[in-house]
Amino acid sequence: MRVAVLKGGRSLERGVSLRSGDNVERALERLGHDIIPMDADNQLVKALRAEHPDVAFIALHGKGGEDGTVQELLEILDIPYTGPGVLACERSWDKVVAKAYFAASGIPTPPAYSFSGDAFRELGAADALSAIHERLGFPLIIKPAKQGSALGIGVAQESGDLPKLLMSALSYDDRVLIERFVPGRELAVSVLGSEDPWALPVVEAVPTDREFYDFEARYTAGLAELHAPADIPDAVAEEAAQVALECYRTLGCRGFSRVDMILDDAGDLWVLEVNAIPGMTDTSLLPKAAEASGIGFDEVVSRLLEDASVG
Repeated sequence: MRVAVLKGGRSLERGVSLRSGDNVERALERLGHDIIPMDADNQLVKALRAEHPDVAFIALHGKGGEDGTVQELLEILDIPYTGPGVLACERSWDKVVAKAYFAASGIPTPPAYSFSGDAFRELGAADALSAIHERLGFPLIIKPAKQGSALGIGVAQESGDLPKLLMSALSYDDRVLIERFVPGRELAVSVLGSEDPWALPVVEAVPTDREFYDFEARYTAGLAELHAPADIPDAVAEEAAQVALECYRTLGCRGFSRVDMILDDAGDLWVLEVNAIPGMTDTSLLPKAAEASGIGFDEVVSRLLEDASVG
């Protein structure tokens, strides 16, 4: 099979995407496929038309890769591709939209408010911040609405922290999410499959000397420990799997995705987000979860190819 591996791109997650793509290419080579590496740029459509791949393996992270853009282009070109479709990617990529879907489905997610940059510039939204932290309390976690790999995220311990963190988040996206910070254990549940999806073992990420599992901890060896499977009670692991599957179905995912959540001190689970194109690097969570379940990296790649479709 001729497989175009889409990687790189021009997002802030380019380096991570290149690492994911390289790992996928090595797996495809071991599986005997004909590999067409493609560093996604403004010549991507021309390259796809020229190469006529049988399928595209999407290893693009960040804007353009996880927001439904490249998926829509592939559908226009009638090329089957791995991972979730256009709508699922759009819903997952926008944290505000995803949280609305979670809330409507009764999936527990931390309470939050969101504002655009225009709301701060033109409507005086900054004057509402005191009411927000009165309702949500401190600490608060500040996030760009559309960004991956924990980029632009910061924790506000007091009101004086907010202006700088809001400006930082708005430099990544023109909409910001102000969310109650839920202390606890950071868990991830990866889901595979389309017709009959199933959850892989829960993985716990334990960052070293950091407030949360940030970008550096995710992709720098030694800055986080990954426990796969997580050392949690069986009942909690089962609940986490069921919550992840509900998120997966609610957003309309297929192929694979990863659901990030917090297990708080009271034993309650809180969903943070769904990652439509999880990392496939050596430090990524999905490969660790698959390994813990006895599924090797090559088999994951093979299953994703089998699930590839157009639309």
